[in-house]
Amino acid sequence: MSDIEPIPLLRGAGAGASSSPAPISGAVAFSRGELDQILHIYGIHVASGEWRDYAIDMLREKAVFSVFRRSSEVPLYRIEKQPKLARRQGAWSVVAASGHILKRGHNLENVLRLFMPRPRLVGA
Repeated sequence: MSDIEPIPLLRGAGAGASSSPAPISGAVAFSRGELDQILHIYGIHVASGEWRDYAIDMLREKAVFSVFRRSSEVPLYRIEKQPKLARRQGAWSVVAASGHILKRGHNLENVLRLFMPRPRLVGA
C-alpha cells in the first residue's frame, strides 16, 4: 500500500457478515500520510494528558477525526477533510466544540500547527 492510497474501511464485520467484507464506496477517506500527521499530533497531546480518545468518521462529503477528553463527552476538536472545498477555502479545517472554525487551509501540516505545543520560557 502506498502513502497516497486511502486506508480501506470495511463494512460487515459483525454477525451474519459475508466472509469477505466489501469496502464502503463513495466515502471520503484519510490517506496513510494524512493519518500519520494527525496521529503524531494526537500522540503528543495524549502524552501530555490533554486528550484521551478519538473517533474517525468517513462520510460521503467529508472525513472527520474527532478528539475527545473523555469518550463520553462531545469532541473537543474535529479535524475535517472536505475535498469539495479544496479549490476555495481549502480542504482542511479544525472545528472547536462550539462549532467555530479555528483554522482552515489547503495544507494539512499548516492546519495542524494550531495544535503544536508552544515553547515555554524556563526560569533559572
